Amino acid sequence: MDWDEIYTINKKPSTNDISEYINNPLWNELTEFIEKTYLINPQIEYSKCSAAHGWNVKYKKGSKSICTLYPNKNFYTCLVCVGSKEVVEIELLLPTFEKYIQELYRSSGSLNGTRWLMIDVTNSKILNDLKVLISIRVKINSDKL
Repeated sequence: MDWDEIYTINKKPSTNDISEYINNPLWNELTEFIEKTYLINPQIEYSKCSAAHGWNVKYKKGSKSICTLYPNKNFYTCLVCVGSKEVVEIELLLPTFEKYIQELYRSSGSLNGTRWLMIDVTNSKILNDLKVLISIRVKINSDKL
């Protein structure tokens, strides 16, 4: 069954339910990184958005969105918004990123100066690049990396 069929609007999943459904260590690695680095907890919310409806996991630091995670079977998708403040730094690092991330970045259009990257996290290299993107988006102390 698909995620949105198992967990309907009236059946909110727990963080454990989400982890079990995804069934991929890359999930735990990212959530632990975010929670320990930014000292925040996940917010499980239901979205009616036609592009990615159903329960998702949001991470916010104050009013700033860090990312939104969408569960899939054996992988997950991470939405990271790249604003005009981050563009220069990200474009300098772009050649070091996985080809998939490079192509996704280049093919994503900009809406009001922001790129909305929907990244399917399917391997460790993508995850590591994602951590860099998040760290650029929301600055952290270098001793926490």
